[in-house]
Amino acid sequence: MDFGFTTAAYVVAAVLFILSLGGLSGQESAKRAVWYGIVGMALAVAATLVGPGQGYWLLSIILLGWGGFYGVKVAKKVQMTEMPQLVAAMHSLVGLAAVLVGYNAYIESVRVPAMAEVEHGLLRGFAEIVAHKTATELAILRVELFLGVFIGAVTFTGSIIAFGKLAGKVDTKAKKLPGGHILNAVAAAASVVMLVLFMMGYGTLPLIVMTLLAFFIGYHLIMGIGGADMPVVVSMLNSYSGWAAAAIGFSLGNDLLIVTGALVGSSGAILSYIMCKAMNRSFISVILGGFGNTAGPAQEVEGEMVAIDAQSVADTISEADSIIIVPGYGMAVAQAQMAVSELTSLLRSRGKNVRFAIHPVAGRLPGHMNVLLAEAKVPYDIVLEMDEINEDFPETDVVIVIGSNDIVNPAAQDDPNSPIAGMPVLEVWKAKQVFVSKRGQGTGYSGIENPLFYKENTRMFYGDAKKSLEELLHLIRH
Repeated sequence: MDFGFTTAAYVVAAVLFILSLGGLSGQESAKRAVWYGIVGMALAVAATLVGPGQGYWLLSIILLGWGGFYGVKVAKKVQMTEMPQLVAAMHSLVGLAAVLVGYNAYIESVRVPAMAEVEHGLLRGFAEIVAHKTATELAILRVELFLGVFIGAVTFTGSIIAFGKLAGKVDTKAKKLPGGHILNAVAAAASVVMLVLFMMGYGTLPLIVMTLLAFFIGYHLIMGIGGADMPVVVSMLNSYSGWAAAAIGFSLGNDLLIVTGALVGSSGAILSYIMCKAMNRSFISVILGGFGNTAGPAQEVEGEMVAIDAQSVADTISEADSIIIVPGYGMAVAQAQMAVSELTSLLRSRGKNVRFAIHPVAGRLPGHMNVLLAEAKVPYDIVLEMDEINEDFPETDVVIVIGSNDIVNPAAQDDPNSPIAGMPVLEVWKAKQVFVSKRGQGTGYSGIENPLFYKENTRMFYGDAKKSLEELLHLIRH
């Protein structure tokens, strides 16, 4: 049967995915990019249903309907603050799918060559592909599916633990079993041994043992990473899920799955590198070292936190000409982005220069703050990255920090023993006045003390960020 339509549809879908990925790099083009991705995926699903292996229509419709219904339900229910753990959960499903498809591919690679139908050409779909493979090609297929299952299994359990840490269901502190990295190394080496045995024809047992080892590696690897590194972990797991999909794409002979998996895998890897660079840490140190290692005792913080009331903050802001707002995860928790947007519009209408400073690892998901501000209709041209705005703080009248800690922590520059020593940060303390909107005097998600809160030009504006900003809006308007 001629499947020219499927091939052509896969090419178009691949182009749409590339356009989607490219468009997501900017707020102005992001909405159009999302539609590229939606159309591309719809086309890919339709082409797959009428392509090689077509059939099982009732089952396919039931699964598509159930998946679509549940997807819409989750999308409507999940708040923006829960997006990081939702992404981690989605990665776990990709990993599990890779494992299941890999096992199915192995079963077919054993079953098909022994079938009488091979001689009569009665097979179709993946079975037909397997039937036409030579012994060498079958060996390559087994390597591909073995790697796909391994990466998928690591992604599955790793993503579940990441979900637990982001959702507060698992302790966010870095924890390892006795033996630490040696256990991961032994498990990885044993997986290589299982590959050798698998290729030597020892049946399903080596594949099962490797899967269990990979499950352990994914669990232990992410348990050993602290909560402050979760943005990098989410990006890393995104990369893993892409490579798992690409490996399974090779096994199934599905070109679109290979291209899509490579796009996801490479983009996730690049993003992980960029985020590690933003923290002045190597990717290996994040994955193997966890967060919070220090070379000695951290410097003691001198001074005291000085609180300020809403009226004083409003008076200072009203007199300021230049204002920079630094959003963090606290803004997402309080769902204060709309209030921030209203405050921005009000101040700009009065001729004030208001801009936003975004750190690459702000929030718990890559681009988390950018998405929140875009949702609140904040103009994209006043949302600037750290490298674009850091030099402007000395000439800034007021900086408003909303729920941020590590990304504005001067200890990164001043204390060589700090867990975040050397990490590039937003140098907000160089501004004339800094207001920190914070619920209380806690140290935040990572548990690191912040000397910024004790500086002479810093005032602590305690309270829920949304309520505090709404109070500011009322005072400034009147």
